[in-house]
Amino acid sequence: MVFEFLYRLLGLGVSYFGRFDEEAVKNNFVLIYELLDEVLDFGYPQNIEVDTLKLYVTTESVRSKNLVVQEPPQNITMQATGATTWRRNDIVYKKNEAFVDVIESVNLILSAKGTVLRADVQGQIVMRSFLSGMPECKFGLNDKLVLDQNTTVDKSSAVRLGARVGSMAGVGDGESVEIADCQFHQCVRLGKFDSDRIISFIPPDGEFELMRYRTTENVNLPFKVLPVVRELGRSCVEYEILVKSNFSSKLSATNMVVNIPTPPNATKCRIKVTGAGKAKYHPEENAMVWKISRFQGLQESSLTAVVDLAPLSKPTPWSRPPIALDFQVLMFTASGLL
Repeated sequence: MVFEFLYRLLGLGVSYFGRFDEEAVKNNFVLIYELLDEVLDFGYPQNIEVDTLKLYVTTESVRSKNLVVQEPPQNITMQATGATTWRRNDIVYKKNEAFVDVIESVNLILSAKGTVLRADVQGQIVMRSFLSGMPECKFGLNDKLVLDQNTTVDKSSAVRLGARVGSMAGVGDGESVEIADCQFHQCVRLGKFDSDRIISFIPPDGEFELMRYRTTENVNLPFKVLPVVRELGRSCVEYEILVKSNFSSKLSATNMVVNIPTPPNATKCRIKVTGAGKAKYHPEENAMVWKISRFQGLQESSLTAVVDLAPLSKPTPWSRPPIALDFQVLMFTASGLL
């Protein structure tokens, strides 16, 4: 809970003065004292919702141009002490809209033979809400996901800082979805999720993180990398790198960058790419960088290279750092949560 409060306090500062660094603290120390006085009582976290605090801890801020009705001053006390402190009850938009983004980061370690040594997915569900009044929203997850009955939730900490769930697991065959841990925004009704596996909530206005989660089991790997690296004496190193996409052919990865480390005494690289993208040697990074603007699903591309090495007075074995991939795949979840 302490770390969660610190992260929320950091986000609060960023929403007020743009960034949270030494210069920002010096320039806004009076405002920071005001915020600390409001969010803490005798060391206990209280209301830390940005929208509510901005009603009575005022600065020069940009308000939404789409809002028709602003909060009257007499409603400040009601908003600060109401049941839904994260949202005002008289918001009106000309057009009701809501956008949901599921963002996942895959951390993966493969052996040279393509065997998965370690894999986990860290994900978050981010929502942008532009809805009038006090809307009731529902968000469904994979039917194979259930809440572990042995898990306990500290509901007292969920009042203002969000609820943490220890683990969720799927049942049935090997295609079930197992979540190591997850965290909900405080607006989520935990009882509804426990019984129906439905995220039911009244959303805050604007952008917020609805859910954060992590999974380590049954990860759907978007790519498979098969590297062959041969050291030919002390004069050169040969590379054969094969990259395969495992997602549907209807999808594609964009802005893909493959970082292939080279020995620190490399002097020259002769690179050939078969398939998509272009590769270039970056001596300042001790790596070959393979950039692919678009990689279609169920396809493969390969890279071969010969790297010349400079002689060393004291030969030392090369540690062979791992190959790193950076990419984006829309409409694909490695966890299978959705």
